[in-house]
Amino acid sequence: MYHDQQIGMQLRDWRRRRRLSQLDLALEAELSARHLSFVESGRSRPSRDTILRLATALDVPLRSRNALLLAGGYAPVFPERLLETTEETRAVVQQVLDCHLPFPSLAIDRHWNLVANNAAVPPLLSEVAPFLLQAPVNVLRLSLHPQGLAPRIGNLAEWKHHLVARLQHQFAQSGDPVLKQLREELKGYPAPASRTVAPAPASLIATPLKLETAADTLDLLSTTTVFGTPVEVTLSELAIETFFPANASTSDRLRALQVA
Repeated sequence: MYHDQQIGMQLRDWRRRRRLSQLDLALEAELSARHLSFVESGRSRPSRDTILRLATALDVPLRSRNALLLAGGYAPVFPERLLETTEETRAVVQQVLDCHLPFPSLAIDRHWNLVANNAAVPPLLSEVAPFLLQAPVNVLRLSLHPQGLAPRIGNLAEWKHHLVARLQHQFAQSGDPVLKQLREELKGYPAPASRTVAPAPASLIATPLKLETAADTLDLLSTTTVFGTPVEVTLSELAIETFFPANASTSDRLRALQVA
């Protein structure tokens, strides 16, 4: 009888993280609840196909699907390539960012480290402390650190609440300890008393970023884009953060910054 519980325990952890019962998961993965119970308890060794079906039903990230396969005694199936070494992929990502000009856009990895950006981003970082711009640049730290953009964010408490909530959701979904550590760091950053405001009311459709410049305040709305059908680990973890002007004056100001 099979008695290795490693793969079963990992699958059970993912199931509980997704708040699914064994029956719910078994139905989603088209398995019997009895077989799933045997897999989770270590009484049955799952096949490679079963692991992948369960991982798909649980929406497990590709990196973690490889880890599940290894725990089950199988070779990983999803390749992982450093973005720096895949020129074609980098070119595609940069093209997506540049198409958003004259508005800011940047690409980040799974830990919110900056991978690439378009030309609209650097002019907004002129007053940031140099050490925050040393690689790897973490964009959450860059945004909320007292020596980063924080002193220029007019709705700092609101924006911080938004970012920390996003980070908490990501941690809940992935269980990545790096995200948990980053969340605790960000929560510890002070917010200037003059910038302390209540979180955005639930009636708002999006949380704005109010970024002050020497001339005026930029009102920005952000969206997040991911690649829809990635089959490679690094690309599956990449997110494109794009910022749009929330009013005509911000649009005009961003266009002027690109001309200057």
